[in-house]
Amino acid sequence: MKKQIVINSTIGLHAQLAAKLVDVTSNYHADVRIEYADQTVDAKSVLGLMSLAVPSGENINVIAEGEDADKAIQEIEKILE
Repeated sequence: MKKQIVINSTIGLHAQLAAKLVDVTSNYHADVRIEYADQTVDAKSVLGLMSLAVPSGENINVIAEGEDADKAIQEIEKILE
């Protein structure tokens, strides 16, 4: 499953937001990846998420596979929008 989400945080995908994403995605039985600017990283890696340097207002793709994929994407969408 793939979903495009806009980063609405005024400072983009920052350390605190990345840590929250890792915390949430770690609770699901799904392989979750974030795609931005021709880069794809594991959503369970704070350093990976930080390396994307996504600014506010940009679109990312959330890709999830596994039994909890839908739930994981819904939870990520709540955090980022």
